[in-house]
Amino acid sequence: MLQVAGVLKAFQGVTALDHVTMSVRAGEVHALVGGNGAGKSTLVKVLSGVHQPDAGELRLLGEPVGFAGPADARRAGIATIHQETNLVPTMSVARNLLLGREPRGRLGLIDTAAVHARAEEVLAAYGLEVDVRRPLGSLGEGACQIVALARAASADARLVIMDEPTTALDHAELETLFAAVARLREQGRSVIYVTHRMEELYGICDRVTVLREGRVVHTGPLAGLDRLRLVSLMLGRPFHPVQAAPQAGEPDVPADAPVLEAKGLTRHHMLDGVSLEMRAGEVVGLGGLLGAGRSETARAIAGVLPVDAGQVTVAGRSSAQARKWSIRSAVRAGIGLVPENRKTEGIVPTLSVRDNIALAALPRLSRAGIVSDTQVDSIVATFMRRLGIKAVSPRQPAGELSGGNQQKVLLARWLAMHPKVLLLDEPTRGVDVATKLEMQALLDELAVDGLAILLISSDVAELVENCDSVVVLRDGAITDQLTGPEVTEDRLLTALARD
Repeated sequence: MLQVAGVLKAFQGVTALDHVTMSVRAGEVHALVGGNGAGKSTLVKVLSGVHQPDAGELRLLGEPVGFAGPADARRAGIATIHQETNLVPTMSVARNLLLGREPRGRLGLIDTAAVHARAEEVLAAYGLEVDVRRPLGSLGEGACQIVALARAASADARLVIMDEPTTALDHAELETLFAAVARLREQGRSVIYVTHRMEELYGICDRVTVLREGRVVHTGPLAGLDRLRLVSLMLGRPFHPVQAAPQAGEPDVPADAPVLEAKGLTRHHMLDGVSLEMRAGEVVGLGGLLGAGRSETARAIAGVLPVDAGQVTVAGRSSAQARKWSIRSAVRAGIGLVPENRKTEGIVPTLSVRDNIALAALPRLSRAGIVSDTQVDSIVATFMRRLGIKAVSPRQPAGELSGGNQQKVLLARWLAMHPKVLLLDEPTRGVDVATKLEMQALLDELAVDGLAILLISSDVAELVENCDSVVVLRDGAITDQLTGPEVTEDRLLTALARD
């Protein structure tokens, strides 16, 4: 059905796809997997006409094809269903299903009765029985995904790309969606299925292609490829299965009380009763595959992500039901979050390095609404020197700095607050080796100073080298916790791949 031959794609000199080659057969559900930054999204955009490859070739049914835009890809028979379906929630289910292809009467007007009848017929074939006159927005996420899939199929798409289609679906909705995918397979259509969920991969996919750092590192049948081997391929680490050894007695527990306790953090479809503790001078790692709930856990602790249930306690005093926990509560309690996406959620690129660092500390530095420039300059100079931030001057716009220096500016912002707890979400992603080593040395220094650190990383080696313990998440729930000598690459890989 589809051949991708040596596709290369780069953005501003950074290679996103490095001579990717893969094929998808007719009547096949082909999984596309990889960690953050592996190139999955870029490849999907090349196949759907959003990006044009810099080199290489696409062939559809043996014929070379090129797409100037998404409309070209759709006309060629390639339909893409994104995690956020690009449908119109205020329009009826029927109109969404047949938008642009509505049956019309003799005068060229839309035949509403025929639209409804056709929509009911198409959706019934996919196991979805709803009032097609209802607004699409009144349906659940699962039903919307079925409508999107049925729309693609009814438009004679030969290849359907499904990009993380099940993130917000419950079990019943999943079953309905899987039945619809199976129907596409029976019709001889092909599906490229992008997901991070192991259960889905092994439950519905025939073959898999693994991307890592823009390259294909494996492609072949899923049958016979065990989960541990697949995780190893995704992360680029060797694997040696291990069994958890029984512990002789209880592990040593530090006598000091936890600096932070998070209990039963729950958010529908995101977090399922996550609980963890952190002590002064301790580095706790959060491990898990993409979509496991790591970032959501950090955001819930920091008050960024509202949760349905749970409790956050800092230093035994600042305690609140998680429903009332907010960013302001967390900052006042001494919690700082360095987010994964520093460009959109951290750095204010048009502000100077000075202003970015001082941003969180301004309320503490103000007296009667007036901030002392001398005091701000002193704090900024201290942290620029301590973290080795390279800038022309403190007045240089932060957006002009390298990725590593932007990351240091974010760290400086929270360290200027003298926090008790620091949450770091992928702090070394996208930085060079030298900066990465500097960041790791800084983590050691901060832990020695008594700061409690939560480290989220997709790099197994980084977790092993830096963490006193590692909590492993899958589908928003804790599945394993490794402490002390248990924190090894082999044990962590085994925990990540465990059913």
